[in-house]
Amino acid sequence: GFVVGHAGLYQALAMFAVAYFIIGMTVLSVCAIATNGALDAGGAYYMISRALGPEFGGSIGIMFFLANVCGSALYVLGLVEAVVDSFGIPPGQEAGTGIHVLPQSYWYELLYGTVLLALCLLVCLVGASIYAKATFLIFLIVAVVLGTILVSFFATRPLRVPIRLPNPLPNGTETNNGSFTGFSLSTLRDNLGGKYDVDYTTGQMMSFSSVFAVMFNGCTGIMAGSNMSGDLKRPSYSIPRGTISAVLFTYLVYNLLAFLMCATCDRVLLQKDYGFLRDISIFPPLVTVGIYAATLSAAMSNLIGASRILYALARDDLFGQALALAKKTSASGNPVMAVILSWLVVQVVLFSGKLNTIASVVTTFFLLVYATVNLACLALEWASAPNFRPTFRYFTWHTCLLGIAGCCVMMFLISPVSASASLGFLLLLLLALHYLSPSSTWGYISQALIFHQVRKYLLMLDVRKDHVKFWRPQMLLMVQNPRGSARLIDFVNDLKKSGLYVLGHVELQDLDMLPSDPLQPQQESWLSLVDKLNVKAFVSLTLAPSVRHGVRQLLFTSGLGGMRPNTLVLGFYDDEAPQDGLARHPAFTSAREEVPLSFPPLRAPTAPKLLSAREYVGIVADALKMLRNVLLARQLESLDKAWELRRAASPPPTIHVWPVNLLRPDSARYADTCSLFLLQMACVLNMARAWRRACLRLFLCVEAGTMPHAQEEKLRQLLKDLRIQAHIQLVPWDAITRLHWQTCQGSPGGPAEEEEEEEGVVNFPSNTTQVSDEYVCAANKLVLEQSPAPTVRFLYLPRPPADTSLYPLYLHQLELLTRGLGPTVLVHGVSAVTSTQL
Repeated sequence: GFVVGHAGLYQALAMFAVAYFIIGMTVLSVCAIATNGALDAGGAYYMISRALGPEFGGSIGIMFFLANVCGSALYVLGLVEAVVDSFGIPPGQEAGTGIHVLPQSYWYELLYGTVLLALCLLVCLVGASIYAKATFLIFLIVAVVLGTILVSFFATRPLRVPIRLPNPLPNGTETNNGSFTGFSLSTLRDNLGGKYDVDYTTGQMMSFSSVFAVMFNGCTGIMAGSNMSGDLKRPSYSIPRGTISAVLFTYLVYNLLAFLMCATCDRVLLQKDYGFLRDISIFPPLVTVGIYAATLSAAMSNLIGASRILYALARDDLFGQALALAKKTSASGNPVMAVILSWLVVQVVLFSGKLNTIASVVTTFFLLVYATVNLACLALEWASAPNFRPTFRYFTWHTCLLGIAGCCVMMFLISPVSASASLGFLLLLLLALHYLSPSSTWGYISQALIFHQVRKYLLMLDVRKDHVKFWRPQMLLMVQNPRGSARLIDFVNDLKKSGLYVLGHVELQDLDMLPSDPLQPQQESWLSLVDKLNVKAFVSLTLAPSVRHGVRQLLFTSGLGGMRPNTLVLGFYDDEAPQDGLARHPAFTSAREEVPLSFPPLRAPTAPKLLSAREYVGIVADALKMLRNVLLARQLESLDKAWELRRAASPPPTIHVWPVNLLRPDSARYADTCSLFLLQMACVLNMARAWRRACLRLFLCVEAGTMPHAQEEKLRQLLKDLRIQAHIQLVPWDAITRLHWQTCQGSPGGPAEEEEEEEGVVNFPSNTTQVSDEYVCAANKLVLEQSPAPTVRFLYLPRPPADTSLYPLYLHQLELLTRGLGPTVLVHGVSAVTSTQL
């Protein structure tokens, strides 16, 4: 009567259609999730948490708990309103007469509500079985009452109904009578359109949204069955059938009642006497009993639903000790403490006093929960996981999307303030649970969705469309033991520039001789290491008979589609004893956590190495054959990045860049592919957040009589074209090159001819035969003398010689060149990586 009286028949039917459309879409999602596996206590909370993860589940669980708590209070207040309407002392009278004996005031109505809520509490404390019996009895009573009301519309003769108004109308007159006209076309016409007026119980002006908010609470019982999922024998069977039949039945009853009321009752009766059905009934007391039974049933349903949600939240330990008390159950398994805690919260909400005051808040909470149930089903459907196979198939992602859209739109139509506050509260809960709740083993739908999207985008990432403008380093760092490589792992993380980063490791074993894969148990330790060091890297482990074969495997197989490593990073091969940098790393020292014990201890200084010098250089040669860039990192474990980059002393930290091949002074060029790649890598490091304070210092080696200023200007223009900011420093090296030419003149072949590299052809010059150890030591001294001492140096890495017998000599000269230089990166690039175009 409240809905039809203010909104009229057309708008009332539209309200029912909208409400049941939203509910219908949500019911389809509930049925789909409920039939996709075993359900436990918690209903919608259990469905959402197991589908969307603990953050969403816990936040929505709290929201749904509050929705049920407020809903229970709402129905208790509705029952109080009905009791006072029937037995309350009329306004303006000192004492009651006849059955009108109950005093009316805020505190008295709060007392009545407390008594009625205590009755609900007693039923819920006994357990689910008595609740089920009580609700079935109430269902029978309501069905009988409904039958008598339908008969009354036809059997009762027209009559005038006296109306007691607590306040006079605004125009100063008081209407004392409403009319039941029987079936009348005139009455029907008068009631077709909306005519919103003041609600006589609250004194507030009604509108479409406020009426819809009150009406929608009569439709929120769709979760009553799913809330009892832990108490049902066959929830996957009962929830879909019970919920769908209940929705269809109530929709038909609401529409039928709306039509009969509009055709038989005038507007005054509908708007000013919400209990008019008693006056027109053939047996008035039965209507009173029906109203009491219906509201009592709804109050109990919400109270027991709230307790089951609270119990499920407590059992999942999402809020730690805060809900520990709610875990306690009786001998029969009834969560009595959760029921008592829920009752206490409902009692607090009863202080709001009026039914329509909290209606919009309750409706907003329920709509938010329904939207999230639809979201959970939508996520499961979009993730296309093979294990999402609900036996209920009458849904698609379209119905889920429509349900979400309908819920969100109606939330803001009903109460923009409540909707915004609810979303803000939900966001706070999400953030709190994300950072504070323990990890769960439920499975995260986010992972399934990410996999689905990543696979789709990887297929779209076409390597044939690669362009140098969008090149980025994609690193494969080979790690023998993370204990000795923590700072190198961190350094390469700064070098990757949002590119792919893979930590590779080769285990020297033969799978034929082993009972199972030895790499699987190690995977967890490596992933934990990545988390602790806070690097954005993948882990790729392999078994091989030798390190060289293992690196080949990883270079061939690491990555997927257009995301494959284009740069190999190796630690330097020398005789220095490895240091345990992991134990000193801030990630472990600050948190006082132990280093993962599954990593073996570092190699003793006297123990043999896992690979020879020849094999190490062979790995470099293999990578270049496979057109991969190569970086060799020496003494990076001595780089204390935090201290170097954060010290306030002047001058700022520097990065020294030597883009000339110091082992080939006869072919010193600054614009070949390798030099440009070296410049790019130094620039990429300088662009990393931690290295932005550092200054690039570029060294231009010049000889007398070669117009050094012209060379400097040419290099400066190159840097300008490449948008690289660096300070250029001229370095005379006549004394160094003189040593080289003296060596060459003493050799049988004389000065070596310039060797050109053709595009796409891998050429290995025998450059190690062309320089002496004396020259290399002099070049090392030249680099070392440049002050101030840098944080890190980038040097040109020459190609290994074609003659494999010269590999040890090649490595020996690299060791001489970088000896005592501190953190140094030797770089050789084989691909064009710089662009001067837009």
